Amino acid sequence: MSTLLINNVLLNGSRQNVLIENNRFKRITSEPILTADEVIDGGRFAMVPPFYNGHCHAAMVLLRGFADDLPLQAWLNDSIWPMEAKLTPEDIYAGSRLAVLEMIKSGTVFFEDMYWDEQETARAVEEMGIRAAIGVSLMDRQSAAEKDRLFDRLRNYKPTDRVSYTVAPHAIYTVGTDLLLRCKKAADENGQFLNIHLAETMTEDADCRKTHNGMSPVEYMDSIGLLSPKTILAHVVHVDQHDQEILARTGAICVHNPASNMKLSSGVFKMKELQKNGCRIALGTDGASSNNNLDMLEEMKLAALLAKCYADPEAGSATDVFNMATQWGAEAFGLDAGAIEEGKLADALLLDLNNEKLVPNYHLVSNLVYSADASCIDTVICNGKVVMRGRVVPGEEDIIEQARETCRSLIARK
Repeated sequence: MSTLLINNVLLNGSRQNVLIENNRFKRITSEPILTADEVIDGGRFAMVPPFYNGHCHAAMVLLRGFADDLPLQAWLNDSIWPMEAKLTPEDIYAGSRLAVLEMIKSGTVFFEDMYWDEQETARAVEEMGIRAAIGVSLMDRQSAAEKDRLFDRLRNYKPTDRVSYTVAPHAIYTVGTDLLLRCKKAADENGQFLNIHLAETMTEDADCRKTHNGMSPVEYMDSIGLLSPKTILAHVVHVDQHDQEILARTGAICVHNPASNMKLSSGVFKMKELQKNGCRIALGTDGASSNNNLDMLEEMKLAALLAKCYADPEAGSATDVFNMATQWGAEAFGLDAGAIEEGKLADALLLDLNNEKLVPNYHLVSNLVYSADASCIDTVICNGKVVMRGRVVPGEEDIIEQARETCRSLIARK
């Protein structure tokens, strides 16, 4: 049994002593706690939940800035996919380590991923001490033998206390009905989540209606039984009232990716309407080649401001957006986390109250959403372990150098 004590930290407006035992919050009290294996003086810190990134392509940090200012289909077909074809498993490991480093330094302790060679991303996550739900990516263009291998891997993967696996068909325009149904069957049999890009662009919406008897992407997914509380839908931009009623009824999770949506001109997420209709919402960054970072603090600010662009200053409140990035995101993936409460998994951030961006501190959540950046985060705790202290992540210099060398090699390949 290991214990970690954060003394005299500002938590929910008052000074508290927080004891972590193994990987859970054991005791939160204003009374003194006398002993622990490790003690952190929390006098200059505030403690808040960390961030849970609902949609990411971690290793795509290797393509940050490679193909900017293009529409989605040209970006994918002409630039991203040809470059991705050059990636080796070791490249993906190097990219995933860089992505995890960036996420830790900006306060993220969990991400949902969708990429190739998922075992390399899992390797990086396990080594660096955070959490992930890692997708096994499937597309029609893969050979029958490759699909069989991927489904075998899904069946044989065993979740750990920090890493689980999801069935990840790419999108309805790259995965046909037969493969989607096979993905659903595998998710049900394995007890796994299913995650997919959906309703991201007007082109996707128009093509779906043309192909599937006038049905929208949401209606089509519902018609073949793919929407459930364990379905993660990235983007969900082009949805009407009926679509939103379906999403609410099925309990599917809508992951908002504001930076990527704006950069690729995909459209505007209907946050207030979706909330009003009872839809479940989480927040994500998408990949660093369409964002171009993995910073959930920045994503919160963009989500809040974008929601207000249509003359409604009350839309996208700081509290709601913070919940999307923390508690609602954790709950969406079945994690007993996202809140600092006794018995919950011990994930937390220590914010430096002496950072100029947190002064004055009238409302800490508002400061986090509208003012803070990653420099405000001193310490990151995941699963009861400190993974960053004093803004230092162990091994970060080697991680950065390995990623640089990987990118130099990648560009040089034919």
